[in-house]
Amino acid sequence: MQPRRPTRQIVLGDPRVGFVRIGGGLPNRDGTPTTPAPISVQTMTAGYTHDIDACVREIHKLAAAGADVVRVAVPEKKDTDALKHIIPQVKVPIVADVHFHFQRALEAVEAGVHKIRLNPGNIQDRSQVIEVIKACKAKGLPIRVGVNEGSIIERKDKQKRMKELGAVFSEHKQGYLLAIMIAKLEEYLDIFYEQDFYDIAISAKSMDASLVIDAYTEISKRFDHPLHLGVTHAGPKETGTIRSVVALGGLLINGIGDTIRISYANDPVYEVEDGLELLYCLGKRERIGVDLIACPTCGRIQVDLFTLIQDVRKALASKIIVPMKVAVMGCIVNGPGEAEGADVAVFAGDRRGIIYVQGERVANVPEPEILDRLLKECLDFQGKVQRGEAKLGEKKVEIIPPDPIGELGSGYEKIAAGNVDKFAPLTVGRS
Repeated sequence: MQPRRPTRQIVLGDPRVGFVRIGGGLPNRDGTPTTPAPISVQTMTAGYTHDIDACVREIHKLAAAGADVVRVAVPEKKDTDALKHIIPQVKVPIVADVHFHFQRALEAVEAGVHKIRLNPGNIQDRSQVIEVIKACKAKGLPIRVGVNEGSIIERKDKQKRMKELGAVFSEHKQGYLLAIMIAKLEEYLDIFYEQDFYDIAISAKSMDASLVIDAYTEISKRFDHPLHLGVTHAGPKETGTIRSVVALGGLLINGIGDTIRISYANDPVYEVEDGLELLYCLGKRERIGVDLIACPTCGRIQVDLFTLIQDVRKALASKIIVPMKVAVMGCIVNGPGEAEGADVAVFAGDRRGIIYVQGERVANVPEPEILDRLLKECLDFQGKVQRGEAKLGEKKVEIIPPDPIGELGSGYEKIAAGNVDKFAPLTVGRS
């Protein structure tokens, strides 16, 4: 795991909704030091912004799921008009997504939005871009510049620069697209620098995971602005998960990325949940709630594990807030080892489950009672942690795995005493 890449820091929000810091590690323009902020998770509403009540409900739902920042589309004036009514009702920073009309950005700024996202491929007029920059600068709002393989503002030495960059990226699989991204980004950011505006985040999205990795890697070498990671139009959750995690996980492991959005053609709540889980797994965010592990498909499973794990996940999601590790194992082979590593664990055998809390056996229940008892033990343990009576990750006792013929299939002692037949030796031969 590489150290986090230091960047400038941007801040969005207000005293009412709170402030979200993105990036950091480099001094501000006035020389004051900054500390890298936790990597934030963003998403975007799926409904129409001008449908005020529905939009507010969706933002509440996304914030409750853990979104640090929520973006809304403002393609029409009725959408920016709606922002005046939406923003006072929500408690998370709101980003206005501006595409074709710079006037929507100016209206969003006046409505009290916390950040503007510009699409360089669609707003190409320099004077219009400058107007947006001036409006945001006056209000202290950051801007995200997103390069998505599109053209932006022309430059006199464009052909020369493209030729130079084409040579630099000639060994890349998609060197031409990388050259376009870098050249266009340089051109666009020059306008911001000319206006002495540096509260900028950068994104360079594609649906191609390998291009996303290459693009952000090269951009991170050339610019010190925080990076917004994402794979655009990644598809449905079933395939978009893999495409997004491959690209974003690889970048984060190499210290690149300051805020992320996983994009699905699905309910954006899944974007938030999966984005947080990615950061939890990489140790980039402190986990809130259960770290749930379970057996894979296996012929040894002795309970309805797959139904059980979903029931456990749903039951714990709204009740557990401490980052305890919970293991749900379907047999006695891997169960004991996982029980030792988990704060609360259950492993099954012959339609029953043995439940352990930090390595200490607390219950042996029939299959229909596993869920309720496991939930009770998790809640009791959470209470102990919150009261300071227990610590996460500690193990009290060693777990001795049950024998394969006894209570849950155990029997080594019986075998040794001659009370049962010994297992037949394994023979290997040709048929």
